[in-house]
Amino acid sequence: MIEEVRNLEPKIVWNHFADLNAVPRASKKEEQIQQFMMDFGQSLGLETIKDKTGNIIIRKPATPGMENKKTAVLQGHLDMVHQKNGNTNFDFSTEGIKMYIDGDWVKARGTTLGADNGLGVAAAMAVLSSNDIQHGPIEALFTADEETGMTGANNLEPGWVKGDILLNLDTEDEGELCIGCAGGIDTSVSFLYSSENVPSSYQTFKLNIKGLFGGHSGCDIHLQRGNSNKMLARLLTLIQQKFDVRLVSFEGGSLRNAIPREVLSTVTVEASNASAMKAIIQEFESVVRNEHKNTDPDLIIEFEAVEDAAKHIIREDNFKIIQSLNAARNGVYRMSNDFEGLVETSTNMSRVAVKDGVMVVDFLTRSSVEEPKIDLKNQIESVFSLIGAKVTHGGSYPGWTPNPDSAILETMKGIHKEFFGTEPVVSAIHAGLECGIISRTQTQLDMISFGPTIKNAHSPDEKAHIGTTERFWKYLLKILKDFPEK
Repeated sequence: MIEEVRNLEPKIVWNHFADLNAVPRASKKEEQIQQFMMDFGQSLGLETIKDKTGNIIIRKPATPGMENKKTAVLQGHLDMVHQKNGNTNFDFSTEGIKMYIDGDWVKARGTTLGADNGLGVAAAMAVLSSNDIQHGPIEALFTADEETGMTGANNLEPGWVKGDILLNLDTEDEGELCIGCAGGIDTSVSFLYSSENVPSSYQTFKLNIKGLFGGHSGCDIHLQRGNSNKMLARLLTLIQQKFDVRLVSFEGGSLRNAIPREVLSTVTVEASNASAMKAIIQEFESVVRNEHKNTDPDLIIEFEAVEDAAKHIIREDNFKIIQSLNAARNGVYRMSNDFEGLVETSTNMSRVAVKDGVMVVDFLTRSSVEEPKIDLKNQIESVFSLIGAKVTHGGSYPGWTPNPDSAILETMKGIHKEFFGTEPVVSAIHAGLECGIISRTQTQLDMISFGPTIKNAHSPDEKAHIGTTERFWKYLLKILKDFPEK
């Protein structure tokens, strides 16, 4: 099936994408993909350098007669989100992504596809390796660890990029030119709890929520998809109001920028209350299935007896854990006053782990405006401070402030009208792009972001549209040919 993908048009892009997907490239485990890219640039005889963080630049001279053009910086990130379905047997550290064609889309079997940002990187590679396209001077900037902290962009040394105009190839809707994005901040909660022996009158059960759609915690947060962690906290709160239910463990979510799709827990309850608890769960399942019938139609709640646990969390700490998880904010906080339909501020309760005497909760808060971002992270801190938890914040990065007077924006709008016969949509997005961070150290750059259509990034349902990828490539070539002069 991968050979079928390689034969798609434009072959030069899809072949480079297939090559990328054969190399493991999880965030913070990028040694193999960085070496792959260094080998790629050097095999072309091009200047290829890597900084201490793992960012790579490959420079290509202008085609003859195009030396008077400004230098175009083609920018994308090398890492990808590694997510798979619970029933998928796949080792991201050794296996290549198993791609296939489904109608107008390229998908992966049971895992993320890596089109975010593999297609943008593949397009830059295609420009570098091609001998028959017209372009001015090219700098291809491939950044490290974008998905889990934007570490590469944050550690670019001032002046390392020499170009004039940066084309970020990391947005996911054809026909849109992005000129702004949200900033973000990570919040981590740590709470130490005590456990005690489970009384003989208590019975142990697994209580799992599965089948949620998940998705990108920025681009998809407004779609009101279920968050498995919040859903279980809501259910446990209802049960706790009726009788004593105790946690043994609670594990949901894994990646900071993905809406959690499932949560696995073990609980105990008086055996005499098991039937009543099951009735509450069944009623709750009916309610949330109706609430999420359009967003998460495959939602299921599993509840069944398992081998008795030796210990469960003491009553006081158990109450604190369930109530704080239920009270903590999640989802959209504010909509933008400047861009209709754009989320301004949101947060995602991305991971909860309750085991071995410690509760850990992680959030990624996003905002295109700094003050609401700080307000929301402070609200999260307030909730968990009330139970005596330790709350820390890190990884803060700025948003990218829109510049509606950008010269490259006007150029690309004109080309879009000429090429496609329609005006592009000029927008900002609620995801985190690297542009705002890069501009802090590479101050000379004018910037814009665009790309082909990619759906359901950061989830195993990720898919890349074939037709828009071909049009994106042709649009990019036209932009490079008509690039502004120095």
